[in-house]
Amino acid sequence: MERTALMKAPVLESPPLVLLVSVLIGVLLSASAAPSAVEAQPLSDAAEQQAAPSPIIVDDFESYKPGSFPEQWVFVKRDKSVISYDQASDPGETVEVKKQSGNRYLRVSTKGEALRYTQRNGKEFDWNLKTHSRIAWRWRAVKLPDGASERGENDTGGALYVTFGSDWLGRPKSIKYTYSSSLPVGSVVSFGPLKVIVVDSAREPRMGEWKEVMRDIPSDYRQVFGEDPPNRPLSITFWSDSDTTDDTAEVHFDDIRLLPPFERK
Repeated sequence: MERTALMKAPVLESPPLVLLVSVLIGVLLSASAAPSAVEAQPLSDAAEQQAAPSPIIVDDFESYKPGSFPEQWVFVKRDKSVISYDQASDPGETVEVKKQSGNRYLRVSTKGEALRYTQRNGKEFDWNLKTHSRIAWRWRAVKLPDGASERGENDTGGALYVTFGSDWLGRPKSIKYTYSSSLPVGSVVSFGPLKVIVVDSAREPRMGEWKEVMRDIPSDYRQVFGEDPPNRPLSITFWSDSDTTDDTAEVHFDDIRLLPPFERK
């Protein structure tokens, strides 16, 4: 019986070679005709976010001890040499990191004095307008010099400069964003290669509170200089002065950062 069963079992014959080749060619042709999964699928939102440049933190002042000077900022002399805060500061000037509610920020104050400290592109940070065309920061004005005006008694309790180079006379070519004692927001004042844009004012509500400022550098540069800016600004400088009015000023800075361009949809 076992022999008979074995003899009656069906014998599976191999298909002809030509048939196998035909089937394989058909499979390959159908696969090549189908669109690639990678090509057909658009980038997800997460992938687009990863592709976009991240903000550059110029300084959020979190790495410094309260009461200290933020050593990433330097005093640059006219000959471009650098001196320390102890060498540059006068008795009526104070620059120190403070801490409040767990947040560290920069307190800048003057009494009949003027001060400025700078971070240089390519040294303390790196900035190209092609990838990061906007600058943003937070500040609050505690005290602005009374009677000051960018058009008259030219004191500014708080300002942030962006410097791009020099004119043909060697004068710094800069945009100065100011917290004005008296001029309305949007005012523009020109001092040769120095262009002042009032971005906040004592005339506005909420003085004494933290406010956010964001500026598109190429747009502002075209407005005040009438041409495109260089791709690499030279420096960023915080400023305070009250020497013309012989008064006092106190402004706080925080979260100075560089942002990519607005997304165009």
